[in-house]
Amino acid sequence: GVDVTVVDAEELGAGASTRSGGMVSSGQKLVIGGAVKGVDAARMDRLLADSISSYEHLKTLIAEKQLDADLGVFGRYFGAHVPRHYDRLRRHGELLARHTGVTVHEIPKSRQHEVTQTDFYHGGIVIDEYGGLHPAKYHRALRHLAVESGARLRSHAPVLKVGPLTNGFHGVETGRGTVRARNVLFGTNGYIGTGNADLRKRIVGVRSYQIATEPLPPELMAQINPGRRMITDSKRELVYSRPSPDGTRVLFGCRPGMFDLPEREAAPRLHAMMLKIWPQLAGYRVTHCWSGKVGMTADKIAHMGRRDGIDFAIGCNGNGVALMTYLGHQSALKLLGHQNQPSAFDSPAFPEIPVPFYDGRPWFLPIVSGWYHLQDAIDRRMARL
Repeated sequence: GVDVTVVDAEELGAGASTRSGGMVSSGQKLVIGGAVKGVDAARMDRLLADSISSYEHLKTLIAEKQLDADLGVFGRYFGAHVPRHYDRLRRHGELLARHTGVTVHEIPKSRQHEVTQTDFYHGGIVIDEYGGLHPAKYHRALRHLAVESGARLRSHAPVLKVGPLTNGFHGVETGRGTVRARNVLFGTNGYIGTGNADLRKRIVGVRSYQIATEPLPPELMAQINPGRRMITDSKRELVYSRPSPDGTRVLFGCRPGMFDLPEREAAPRLHAMMLKIWPQLAGYRVTHCWSGKVGMTADKIAHMGRRDGIDFAIGCNGNGVALMTYLGHQSALKLLGHQNQPSAFDSPAFPEIPVPFYDGRPWFLPIVSGWYHLQDAIDRRMARL
């Protein structure tokens, strides 16, 4: 057997593991997010194939282990923020269908009310192979599975330093003491902390916010999202929405401004943005608001591998529910020597964030976020001319 200790800087799963939108992708973000630009065709095929594998792996894991995670496969709608984005989404859909075999439906604006009763978007595409789950329940189920397998889970134990391999062991200094380990795997994604200065230079933790409405009348939920799909758009600062796992509320998320905000300040901004898309939600209360960090990389691709004797699986770029599960599985197989072939995400090339003197503190985020918001606003204004 293998002796495993898992440490978390805060409560177990306190970060985006339990606070994400819970959307389960089969690789669409690689294409629609632009990650495959400049990637040679052979590697693109391998990345997309591994992304499909991550989706299938998660579904199989939940089914075989009978995990209580509220997984549902309802599809995802990508809405065009401006008319010219519709053609771009159609091209992306054709690329995905050709390379991965997913089922893509083109939805012109004239048919958009079949998907969601809004006139905000200019048509879009629906991809059937897309799901959603309850991230906190999924994390809880995985914790129970790990404990049953003999793993030790330790909360409030931030990794402060990993010492070099000495006599076959690393000394892992945490906030609760030092652990000796033959292998160390960082799976922190957007919460890299100070325990690995090298990885900190290669990932940016971007805070995203979500709100939940009060329980809504069934007929209103049927207007907003009759197919219970995941919904997002084509903006640079995209928004995303879905029904709550029990189907009674609308969940809505985005980054509402240039700077990080307390949740009480972010909630009214998210509510106002939601009403621009679905004005019929006016008069219904927001009951919850929360936030979490998304781990972003310079090349928009997740990475696993080994640097200076330390293994890692990080940088899922908002696609971590299935992909992080899969990369963790692949990393474990690799450490045990049981991999049939290397993952497409396992590459020695892991670029640093191209900002001078970047050390993990994203001082530049307000500038980038403000620029994205401005470009999105210009696109929208120009589309009305």
